[in-house]
Amino acid sequence: MADPGTPAALADERLRLVLLCAHPDLAPEAAAALSLRLVLGVPTADIARLFLVSTPTMAARLTRARKRLAGASFDLPSGDALERRLASVRDVAYLAFTAGYAPGSGPDVLRADVAAEAIRLVRLVRDLAPAADVDALLALMLLQHSRRDARAVDGQLVLLPDQDRSRWHQDEAAEGLRLLTPLTAAPATPLLVQALIAGEHAIAPRAEVTAWPRIVRHYDELLTLTDTPVVRLNRAVAVAEADGPLAGLAALDGLALPGHRLPAVRGELLARAGRAEEALASYDEALAACDNEAELRHLRGRREALSLPRPPG
Repeated sequence: MADPGTPAALADERLRLVLLCAHPDLAPEAAAALSLRLVLGVPTADIARLFLVSTPTMAARLTRARKRLAGASFDLPSGDALERRLASVRDVAYLAFTAGYAPGSGPDVLRADVAAEAIRLVRLVRDLAPAADVDALLALMLLQHSRRDARAVDGQLVLLPDQDRSRWHQDEAAEGLRLLTPLTAAPATPLLVQALIAGEHAIAPRAEVTAWPRIVRHYDELLTLTDTPVVRLNRAVAVAEADGPLAGLAALDGLALPGHRLPAVRGELLARAGRAEEALASYDEALAACDNEAELRHLRGRREALSLPRPPG
């Protein structure tokens, strides 16, 4: 029987499991990876991609984490210890949403059930420990998740500029924007800036009127807060939209990132710049590294649009 003094949100079984995985005996990254695999069912390969390591490396980390928790006490904490674990739940939800929104493997363009569960977990965290960053994360998730029905047509990936915006869930986008409104004067954090970028897309009635220069400025601010290869890749895409493909390619100079997304973006920008042979090489590199079937189909289509034969083998 639940303690009558326990908040109702803590009775949620999945939340409790993520809280238990966020054990102080584990490093935060190990706890997050374990939660993603055991509680939310994210494939090991996709977890590895989130942490920018190989699949065997992540599999070994997961094994070590499980062994480390053998015999540990799994009572739920209270007070400051609970607050710290709730912060871990927020981080796990963010990673789970990323895995659901852009799966690195499998047949799906997105895994809407995983993304929706991540949103549900954030709502529970918000009930238990309201904070500006939790609101920013929920806004970011809602704004991106609102586009889920437009991201694929007949199993084919549809990029943001080409999406039918009438298929966006306007109620979710509106909720995300409402959450953002009181945060615009708050100190910048990585989650808030990402949410502001998502908000720019939500307020643009058509792709061609998207405020790309403002989005680039948001990415510049994000780089000062968290300079990662993924942020730099996304910034390069925005720079290309604002200033043309050559500017986007320049923004990619020196960038290293495992997986298919960097060569895929480079291939797209090279194609736009009229450098077909270089684009072919980048698309071939992306195809060799891609494990997601929907993205493979998309990449093959972009490559074939160049109308040049593929090399044998």
